[in-house]
Amino acid sequence: QAMGVCRTPAGLAVGCRQMIWQLPADRAIAPSLSPEREHDIAFLARTGHLTGPLMVHDLAWAGEELWLVNTLFNCLATCSSPWSFVPRWQPPFIAQIGPGDHCHLNGLAVAEDGGAPLWATALAETDRPNGWRERKARGGCLIHVPTGDIALRGLAMPHSPRLYQGRLLLLNSGEGSMLGLESGSRQPFILATLPGFTRGLDCFAGHAFIGLSRIRETAVFGDLPVRQTNQELRCGLAIIDLASGELAGFLWFHSGVEEIFSVCVLPGWRNPVILGPDTQTDQTQTAWLVPPASL
Repeated sequence: QAMGVCRTPAGLAVGCRQMIWQLPADRAIAPSLSPEREHDIAFLARTGHLTGPLMVHDLAWAGEELWLVNTLFNCLATCSSPWSFVPRWQPPFIAQIGPGDHCHLNGLAVAEDGGAPLWATALAETDRPNGWRERKARGGCLIHVPTGDIALRGLAMPHSPRLYQGRLLLLNSGEGSMLGLESGSRQPFILATLPGFTRGLDCFAGHAFIGLSRIRETAVFGDLPVRQTNQELRCGLAIIDLASGELAGFLWFHSGVEEIFSVCVLPGWRNPVILGPDTQTDQTQTAWLVPPASL
């Protein structure tokens, strides 16, 4: 099960149930993959770090290392052998790092220069196992990582904070919206409202690329504001012009896909292909990478 995804200097990193996979980019092999001469870049799973089940959410490259949101242990972490993970930061309301998913920490925003994590989102300021569930509709918060300061409260299942062009963006998922926050301000404003549970955000060329999910599971999502509207919830990708807030484009999945977890723009590539570690389960082709001198 693929969860968080992010760009790395070598290619992509993908978080799964018990692994963090590294998928280096390869241009040479891409045209030979089926269908031939269709792809201009390939990302092939080559190495993985066994973390065990962490409920990994956002991944981000910061300070020359891969950071992950360790939702089960309520912390931001990095990966380093021989450890399953290395805790690096926890919200101020979490007294001790341990398993239990107390606050459903989920989102991570890195400084625009890639230097360090700056913002995180959680579904509630709670410190007991699954305590966030009873407050999910209006208990969400935005946390400033360096200081631990709670910058925003009262959010509806916030996800995917991102810094872009000097502005902080985040998804108020339970309302199906994207919020903006100017530097130094604590007054968010709505940039867009969309027909779905907003989760997964990336920005490029003045546009925001937002994942939308149908969220049919009523036990977790039933009392959210986005479920109280009369509009049909959709699954897909919405593209928002950040200058105007207008919908610039969309891609809807009518069948086969119900939820989008993460969104990652790949600038410069028109038709990438990804091959995971288990091609049999994925029902995809097998590819081998060997040094040119070996053939």
